[in-house]
Amino acid sequence: MDLRVDQPLWLLILIPIVIYFMWTWRKDKKIFRREGKVVFFLRLVAVFCLVLGLTNPYLLLPIKEEQVLFLVDRSASVQGTEQQVTEWIEESLSSRKNSHVVGVYTFAEDFQSEVALTAEEVNLPVFTPMKSPGNTDIARALQLSTGIVDPNKATRIVLFTDGLETSGSVADELVKIAGGNVTIDVVQLERVASEDVAVTSFETPPVAFEGEQQQLNVKLEATTDTKGELLLYQNDQLLSREQITLEKGTNSFTFRNASKGEGLLKYQVQVIVPDDGLIENNKLTSVTNVESSPRLLVVTNEGSHSNIPTVIDQEVITTDVIDAIALPYDLSNYLAYDAIIFDNVPGHAVGEQKMTVIEQAVKNFGVGFMMVGGKNSFGLGGYFKTPIEKLLPVEMEIKGKQQLPSLGLIIVMDRSGSMSGSKLEYAKEAAARSVEMLRDEDTLGFIAFDDRPWEIIEAEPLSNREAAVESILSVGSGGGTEIYSGLALAYERLAPLKLQRKHIILLTDGQSSTSNDYQTLIEEGAKNLITVSTVAVGQDADRALLESLAEMGGGTFYEVEDESTIPAIMSTETAMISRTYIEDNPFYPVIYGDAAWTSLFADGVPQMNAYIATTPKQTATVIAESEKEDPVLAEWMYGLGRTIAFTSDSTGEWSGDFARWSNWGDLWNTAISRLLPAYSEVPFTIQKASDGSYTVTDPSGKSSFIEIAAVNEKGEELPVSSEPLAPGKSRVTVDSEPGLVFFRVSNEQEAVYQAGISIPYSEEYKVQKPNTGNLEMIASRTGGKMLTEASEAFRTIDLKSSEKQSIQQFLILSAIILFFMDITIRRFGFRQLLAPFSQMNRKKEISANTDVTSNVEKLVKGKKNR
Repeated sequence: MDLRVDQPLWLLILIPIVIYFMWTWRKDKKIFRREGKVVFFLRLVAVFCLVLGLTNPYLLLPIKEEQVLFLVDRSASVQGTEQQVTEWIEESLSSRKNSHVVGVYTFAEDFQSEVALTAEEVNLPVFTPMKSPGNTDIARALQLSTGIVDPNKATRIVLFTDGLETSGSVADELVKIAGGNVTIDVVQLERVASEDVAVTSFETPPVAFEGEQQQLNVKLEATTDTKGELLLYQNDQLLSREQITLEKGTNSFTFRNASKGEGLLKYQVQVIVPDDGLIENNKLTSVTNVESSPRLLVVTNEGSHSNIPTVIDQEVITTDVIDAIALPYDLSNYLAYDAIIFDNVPGHAVGEQKMTVIEQAVKNFGVGFMMVGGKNSFGLGGYFKTPIEKLLPVEMEIKGKQQLPSLGLIIVMDRSGSMSGSKLEYAKEAAARSVEMLRDEDTLGFIAFDDRPWEIIEAEPLSNREAAVESILSVGSGGGTEIYSGLALAYERLAPLKLQRKHIILLTDGQSSTSNDYQTLIEEGAKNLITVSTVAVGQDADRALLESLAEMGGGTFYEVEDESTIPAIMSTETAMISRTYIEDNPFYPVIYGDAAWTSLFADGVPQMNAYIATTPKQTATVIAESEKEDPVLAEWMYGLGRTIAFTSDSTGEWSGDFARWSNWGDLWNTAISRLLPAYSEVPFTIQKASDGSYTVTDPSGKSSFIEIAAVNEKGEELPVSSEPLAPGKSRVTVDSEPGLVFFRVSNEQEAVYQAGISIPYSEEYKVQKPNTGNLEMIASRTGGKMLTEASEAFRTIDLKSSEKQSIQQFLILSAIILFFMDITIRRFGFRQLLAPFSQMNRKKEISANTDVTSNVEKLVKGKKNR
């Protein structure tokens, strides 16, 4: 028995009171009288009782009786364990003591009483069937259990469960239970072994275009090797029936289907196997919102042909094919398309301005983009440091730079007065970009010319890249045009150098003021392995001269009308002479990544002949990789748009056996499906939360309130609980059976959105192992343990069982009585208080004396009479 107080701070009042009584004791001489001492101590005890009463004191009286409550999970995930649990509880009852009160309760989503808490003998009945075995709410079961027991008595809850909860949060409930008078022991349950196959995942595109080849991914979980049938339905019409062989564990299957019509499209997958343990987990439904057919733009090089439109499904994809030179400049023209494919297109045929517009269309408006390889594409196409390289999942730089040939490059650039303005700026930017592509050990020279040559950078190994770029960008315009002297100086500087490759790039917009023997100059340079390419800018350039120089010098002639293409041309030239881009040893690509791609290669991977080497960006996903670990097929998201890089070609010259492969068309259809925008312009968005609720949001922010209605496929309106989170945002909970539910969302502007939501079967029906971590957490947080022996259920409970007995009223009553005695003694004194007792004593003495006298007189009279 312990004495305890709830409000101990009241005891601080005793300090001044004790000081006061001590001072009174020393100052008041009357206290030394007998009456004063008694009054002083009566008053002291009365004050102490009163102060102690203010602290709300109580006695803890021990209770020998202990409560043991058996709490049994009866959800679907542990079906078939009832007999096992009954035998366990009956065995444990043999260890029960007379001091134990016992109860048995069962739960799933609901909570049921099987045997109410009793001190009598327990005979277990047959468990009552559960109303809702499709969910498990351990937290609610524990909450109700702790409400049933006497909180003053030591209690043990023996919890039979697999730890898999589909509702509530047991971790949150344990915060309330921990530290109390309840401990929880756990007995782990596991579904009785049976052959079962479950559809664990069924994914379809949330948004698709009419006629688009959609990929439908199915995952099945099997407890054993078996065979069965896999059925696919579209809008309740059987679409496919396949005989399947399943291995123990996870099995994946892929369907492809091209939809027709617009609107919500319902897909359902079902698996049928003999002797299946559970039929509730054999179906899943998914919804795809089908929009009008997509538009694709295929861009080719002038005079070339693309095979892509011939292998894709043109009946469902509207395809336009144009030359790169005809690409529009305006963003609106690109937004008319859902995806763009560059098929072996050189960068100089596009230009920086158009590239910038295309990048914006991809980044901010979700237009897909794909680059296909060839001799005019990627690094060889001059896309280094361009907006197109920025949006692609690969970089134009390549690995293995130590194996590249030694190089000497001299740029000879016209700086005459006619080059002033944008032409000179683009030319300088192009030259600077070429510098960035070179290695530190490469030799670089830069000669600017007008009426005479100006050697801005001497031909020597590139040691200070930043200084070189700064020197190039500082060149100004002025003077006339004299080509030969600048070109001759470049040949003079390159001739004596011991390099594997020597190249000159000549860029001018005019005609030379002098006539010289170019043929002899170039022929002598050829003996020293020097090549030359020329770039004619504008209509005034000497096209005939420049074209002949490139032809004699073994290089390439470029004619430029759009100044913005100059950087791409310079990048192409630098790439061609500074890098070995083309890998042309036949190989078998290694396939990775998403099932959308890997499913195409289920029957093997064809051989590929060649590709252009690139480097994958850090966050890109590489789908196919060469033996040298170079990306052949890669993708990533750039802003709102997805982009893909295919570094081989579409003709079959490089792609080899791929072009003769049975899935060649599916490869391109899959690529286009990946490119199509993954978002839909709807007035509202609906997202599912982890707790099963849905968050409905107006992304435009124009809604003050949102009204939601839900209807199932039978046309029945479902109860909807809507909780506003913010203007135009609500959390919605729908009470529905598994299947398809249609939402109608509207606001005060009368904007209406219809969406189909698939509600899967409960997690209870999935093939899954017990959540041992959850069980261990329950036991450890409440001071319990994981039980393996039935007798342990009735072991001694470490918690002390006791009940409170308040003594506050007794102390206050005692203080009142003591104060009354104090007042009485001080008012009347001991003499008056004891006077009645003194008089009684005198009367007794007088009475006694009278009796004695009377007796003496009687004796005297008797003697006289004798």
